[in-house]
Amino acid sequence: MAGPIVAIVGRPNVGKSTLFNRIVGGRVAIVEGLPGITRDRLYQDAEWNGRRFTLVDTGGLDYRDSGEIAAHVRDQAELAIRDADLVLFVVDARAGFTGTDEEVSRVLRRSEKPVLLVANKVENFANSDLLYDFFRLGLGEPLPVSAAEGMNTGDLLDMVVEKLPSAESAEEEEDVIKIAVVGRPNVGKSSLVNAILGEERVIVSNIPGTTRDAIDTRLESNGREYALIDTAGMRRRSRIEQSTEKYSVIRTLRAVDRSDVVLVLIDAVEHLTEQDKKIAGYVHEKGKGAVLAVNKWDLVEKDGKTSSRYTETLRDGLGFMQYAPVLFISALTRQRVHRVLELADYVSEQQNMRISTGDLNDLIRDAVMRSPTPTDKGRRLKIFYCTQTGVKPPTFVLFVNDPELMHFSYLRYLENRLRSAYGFEGTPLRLVMRQR
Repeated sequence: MAGPIVAIVGRPNVGKSTLFNRIVGGRVAIVEGLPGITRDRLYQDAEWNGRRFTLVDTGGLDYRDSGEIAAHVRDQAELAIRDADLVLFVVDARAGFTGTDEEVSRVLRRSEKPVLLVANKVENFANSDLLYDFFRLGLGEPLPVSAAEGMNTGDLLDMVVEKLPSAESAEEEEDVIKIAVVGRPNVGKSSLVNAILGEERVIVSNIPGTTRDAIDTRLESNGREYALIDTAGMRRRSRIEQSTEKYSVIRTLRAVDRSDVVLVLIDAVEHLTEQDKKIAGYVHEKGKGAVLAVNKWDLVEKDGKTSSRYTETLRDGLGFMQYAPVLFISALTRQRVHRVLELADYVSEQQNMRISTGDLNDLIRDAVMRSPTPTDKGRRLKIFYCTQTGVKPPTFVLFVNDPELMHFSYLRYLENRLRSAYGFEGTPLRLVMRQR
């Protein structure tokens, strides 16, 4: 994470996510008039007056709810408090002082973290009577704000920056491989992230759809830095009934957009589904590196050819993603989980590979000699020149006499020759025609 960590905490429905969005300048957290919408921690970098910090949104703390989800939310919020350099304790000025606020304040006092008490939903800043009760929390004077309207949030950020630890010398951020974990609900995404991390940073539950926000967690392994993005499960559109889940799907797609490598998680027991194909298709269309991770492999009855048969089924069902390596894992038993980061490293190297122009044109000439270019109505496609113009994904421009003469099967032939010569495993390739 970049800079100090500022955690936003409070009981449910006091406007934590609205304040989070106001500070980071966009709709990042889910905002809806229902208690308990934000469940996991949500991280986002922010900046004010030249100071950078990481803002953490958390689920509502409710110590009177004994349910499983509420208990997990409390664990996550308390982890965020533990990691924070400063805590913004948000209370609802409109609703007034509550016993739950008092219980949250006890947790914060025990943490011994610096706390700013933020009274949200203030409509009349001239009326300070609404704030007097909050002095009972023993956390200093409450600062009135209206996160929805953006009123007084500048003063709040001034106080945040003032209370942050002194800025250390700026260092350039090392290359970080961003890995998004995507898949259908309940396929084991959060469990896999936790198995990789070795620490429970995201909620694990057998309730489909538990993870609604995309979570970024940094880790370092073997001298490399990674950002793991755990995402909400993507259901078929017909099954997306709550608007909250609609936001989650959008966020999952955005998580793919900002990733380098995507782990497409598939349930070994349920096999490949149409929704798996749609998820993988989106990853492919966005040009992301991909690993097909078949989870729950410990639950499959096996013989000597089970994995090869399963791989063949995946290749048949995902014809557009023949390049993606297949990894059979169990997040529960941690079988082959150590290989996830190894494969992510490998795919990252492959998607950043550059081929010299001379070598490319030698390969193209040899390919054309072995299999002549297609013709149409007596006109033959001529490939004059080829050059690589980008990485992630590797992109090649072919200068030709007429792009219309390029048949998709010949383009696939050229792609196969590129892969045969240089690998490019785990990454799609982009071959672009340009008329000369």
